[in-house]
Amino acid sequence: MPELPEVEVVKRSLNNKVQNLIIKKVKICDYRLRYTVDKIRIKKIVGLKLKNIERRSKFLLFFFNKDIIMLVHLGMTGKFFFINKKKIKFKTSFYYNIDETKDQKHDRIIFFFNNNQKLIYNDVRKFGFIKFLKNKDCINNLHLKNLGPEPLGKKFDWFYCKRYFRGKNRTVKDILMDQKFVSGIGNIYANEILFLSKIKPNRNVRNLKIFELKNIVKFTRDVLKKAIKLGGSSIKDFSSTNGKKGSFQQHFNVYGKKADTCSNKGCSGKIIKLKISNRATYFCSKCQK
Repeated sequence: MPELPEVEVVKRSLNNKVQNLIIKKVKICDYRLRYTVDKIRIKKIVGLKLKNIERRSKFLLFFFNKDIIMLVHLGMTGKFFFINKKKIKFKTSFYYNIDETKDQKHDRIIFFFNNNQKLIYNDVRKFGFIKFLKNKDCINNLHLKNLGPEPLGKKFDWFYCKRYFRGKNRTVKDILMDQKFVSGIGNIYANEILFLSKIKPNRNVRNLKIFELKNIVKFTRDVLKKAIKLGGSSIKDFSSTNGKKGSFQQHFNVYGKKADTCSNKGCSGKIIKLKISNRATYFCSKCQK
């Protein structure tokens, strides 16, 4: 499942391609996604201009005029393909190479823009979804209203962490992936953040020191910014609209590195793998306390 950096790259890629284009037609190839696509509401964007695309946590919000928002979650295998006026197809997502013999059967929604350009929502496993809402309804939307602060925003600081952790009896790895605590962090980046913070992932949050909270905030920002800059993590095959693959996976310190020697200079510890909240968790046996 894409985490914040991958979704951010998709957002930026799409804004570069489709911002200010007008929807001429929408073709529903398969409306049976995670939630059934509302055929009536999706038709209402025909004739509207796509003003902007924003990201909130792991969600994409497409802002049209007439106060209409299209809320998209990519699920496990959701992705967008963009076809320009020269009929050249670009990837904006991950998992698979462009393969017309296979892709077409998984195309779920096709958005036709002016200048003969298209945006295709493709989803093999159909765990993603597309919903429509009004601007004023965002604050109370089921998927958005309980999200924690953005990890790159000002509200996410060590004092916020201290307040949130008070009275909690949970592991730091588990809570770092809790979208109510902070938005957009999943399993991959939680492992990397805790490694750099030198905190063992099964530590209880109520036992963390202030300097450790500061480290969590610092390295959360550092890791996510670096991942966005590098285009995300190509665990399968992530790439942006210019065809450049994400390369952050080449900088993993612990994720997927079971039994490897720790990458920290002078450390002879080995990377251990265990499960926390049913998710694969990696940490150094010596560095992380």
